[in-house]
Amino acid sequence: MKPDIEIARQTPLEKIEEVARKAGIDPERIYHYGHHIAKVDISQIDEAKIKEHNLILVTAVTPNKAGVGKTTVSIGLALGLNKIGKKAIVALREPSLGPCFGMKGGAAGGGYAQVLPMENINLHFTGDFHAITSAHNMITALLDNYIYQNRNSCQGLREVKWKRVLDVNDRGLRNIITGLGSATDGIPSQTGFDITAASELMAILCLSRDLNDLRARVESILLGYTYSGSAFTVKDLGVAGAITVLLKDALLPNLVQTTENTPAFIHGGPFANIAHGCNSVLATKMAMTFGDYAITEAGFGADLGAEKFFDIKCRQTGLQPKLSVIVVTARSLKIHGGVPEQDMAKPDMEALKRGFCNLDRQVGILRHFNQSVVVAFNKHGDDTQEEILAVQEHCRNELGVGFAVNEAFAKGGEGARELAEVVVETIAEHPSGPLKFAYENTMGVKEKIAMLCRDIYGASDVSYASLAEKKIKQIVSLGISDFPICVAKTQYSFSSNPKAFGAPSGFELKVRDIVINRGARMLVVIMGEMMRMPGLPPEPQAMHIDLVDGLIEGLS
Repeated sequence: MKPDIEIARQTPLEKIEEVARKAGIDPERIYHYGHHIAKVDISQIDEAKIKEHNLILVTAVTPNKAGVGKTTVSIGLALGLNKIGKKAIVALREPSLGPCFGMKGGAAGGGYAQVLPMENINLHFTGDFHAITSAHNMITALLDNYIYQNRNSCQGLREVKWKRVLDVNDRGLRNIITGLGSATDGIPSQTGFDITAASELMAILCLSRDLNDLRARVESILLGYTYSGSAFTVKDLGVAGAITVLLKDALLPNLVQTTENTPAFIHGGPFANIAHGCNSVLATKMAMTFGDYAITEAGFGADLGAEKFFDIKCRQTGLQPKLSVIVVTARSLKIHGGVPEQDMAKPDMEALKRGFCNLDRQVGILRHFNQSVVVAFNKHGDDTQEEILAVQEHCRNELGVGFAVNEAFAKGGEGARELAEVVVETIAEHPSGPLKFAYENTMGVKEKIAMLCRDIYGASDVSYASLAEKKIKQIVSLGISDFPICVAKTQYSFSSNPKAFGAPSGFELKVRDIVINRGARMLVVIMGEMMRMPGLPPEPQAMHIDLVDGLIEGLS
């Protein structure tokens, strides 16, 4: 089969105004970024249409390092629904340059189920990530200046809680010293960088309802504490207006098209292992306004991404999915059944069946939220019919959930017809009930964390480092104990051990730190050794990305 980038180049693209008309969007309300990309005015969102809509969440089993193809399935489902006469629009996150040049090489789907133009989406796109990076680091620079200018004053800060960000995987920037040199070069301090996807401004952009909400959230960002112990915020710094100016264009959802020229929204890009892992509320609502079916995804497995989609995004917006689709591959099941990653493509029925424990746990998590579930088997070329039938039988007979094979990667919308039909039938006959959350916001911070660790991850105990204990006291003093929890931990296991495959239970989870996202209105609970600035692998994908005869190579 042709490489993704070749398929993308050979797909004739429609002008973006035609894509907008196809969706029902007024072409006068889009802002062009070339011929095939546009931003859409949020005035086009219709809250009345959203209330009577079929919202579908796509999540997955615990992934292996190569992933399970959740984005490809999300796009494929939209294509399949359009093939059977339904109007469907997909809403996805924007790729980060960190993983694109690190391990993945791209995040725009694959094969004949991609969003296009793929090269632009995987690279600088409309500059949203750069705007967030600039706005975040502008706050840092202004904060450093405030500290410098007030260094001999009682107006200075006792404690600073704001770092820098960069959209690059760089482990060398996790912990750094700034302000070295002469007295005019600033005040020496220990700080560090997170990746842009982990920036609180990324979460704020993805959770904001409009420009006024964005500004209010930016004003609330906690930057540190004064000598008197009071919280010091962006509002106290006096720069919320300037930061809003930097983000005003980035707030608008991006409109592109699929490999079959259907509309797609791509907006926002938090990771589910270090942030809340969902595309923007505005992009989701835009898809719900203009499609009878809207498909969105949440990062990594249901335990990380779907939980945050429900407990953070849906809780803050009132969104109610009609169905959750969980993506599984034979390869991922075999890894959870004990097969080494280098052997996952080889047939091994016993390992496949042992791996059912991970699928069962993830389906159980979705049911915990009162979701109707369909399992999408994302087919690879080396999968055997025996393996597919074994998964189908387990889903239908043991789990009692819908099942369909997805072949959108190789066949586009035609390859997702079966999945689309099962999804439509399930929504019509067994839609999800009223959403249930994993905890109530009124519970204490430790109580909420304990419920997540026990009911979602399967842990038997939770412990807290002294830094985390200190943060909980600060949270209580700030009066924000009612914020939802955003767990940051490894995506490769229910536990904090990335090599504990399957469905481990009875383990301890340790809370190392809690990052207070006062503007995003959530508490980022960091488990184990999780870092919010990734490192690069031994052979980064950047080594394979090049410009050859004017064409980009190495993206996928």
